[in-house]
Amino acid sequence: MLKATESKIILGTVQMGINYGINNTTGKITDKDSHSILEYAFDNGIKTLDTAKVYGSAHSVIGEFHKNNPHKKFKVITKFPNIADDNIHVKIDIYLNELNINKLYAILFHSYSNYEENKNNLNSIIKLKKIGKIKYIGVSVYTNEEIEKTILDKNIDIIQMPFNLLDNNNLRGNVIEKAKSKGKIIHSRSALLQGLFFKNINDNTKVVKNLKNEIELINKISLRDKISILKMALGYCLKQKNIDNVIVGVDSLDQLIHNIESENTIITDNTVKSIESILINNPNLLNPSRW
Repeated sequence: MLKATESKIILGTVQMGINYGINNTTGKITDKDSHSILEYAFDNGIKTLDTAKVYGSAHSVIGEFHKNNPHKKFKVITKFPNIADDNIHVKIDIYLNELNINKLYAILFHSYSNYEENKNNLNSIIKLKKIGKIKYIGVSVYTNEEIEKTILDKNIDIIQMPFNLLDNNNLRGNVIEKAKSKGKIIHSRSALLQGLFFKNINDNTKVVKNLKNEIELINKISLRDKISILKMALGYCLKQKNIDNVIVGVDSLDQLIHNIESENTIITDNTVKSIESILINNPNLLNPSRW
């Protein structure tokens, strides 16, 4: 039975195309398991996917699912790897063909620097938006400074930014509220920070060593408030009124089921206060590309 209401969760598909995640012990998800995940997600209210050309075979996995399930077509967000050429319309047609859809929900640039490098291609992308091949244009950002720049850019519809138990409102300040007030659609990513919150605090990984005290604090809040780290991590992101959607990737169908169950978690104000008392002095520690 299909769920009537649409979930706030967007399903990330990187694990369907490549081996990804600091806490991923099983590697790339098989195509068969990926299709089971996609079907369960769609039937349970998740109607949007986040993918990218650089996510290995993710495009073709999604496309094959759509081919086999023509009545279960997702809205798809994908990203350019780099586009410093004039063949934008050709690339978009290739993406649509691979994904087996006739319109992209959004096309995103992987980073703000990638967006700036390709400003000369923006008119071509806007034309594709006008003829209905793309609904929204977006940028994936990392810092508050980049968010401030995208807020001022009328061509940007979607801002995709990190937000989680450590990359929290304490770090973000009022920049998300400001973006929302300017009509931007806000998607958060890294809700589980690649599974970092579930790592043993005595793990020898460099990033765990650097964030040992903060991970320990998360564990203490979880125990004190009798809430699992998963439910606390997803619940905190989903609770944010200025975040429209939360992107969450999975390694298995079981993980997806638990994530969907977490959507109904009620996070108390006391728990939120404790989460937002955690202050990271070096935001670079929260950027997986620097691990």
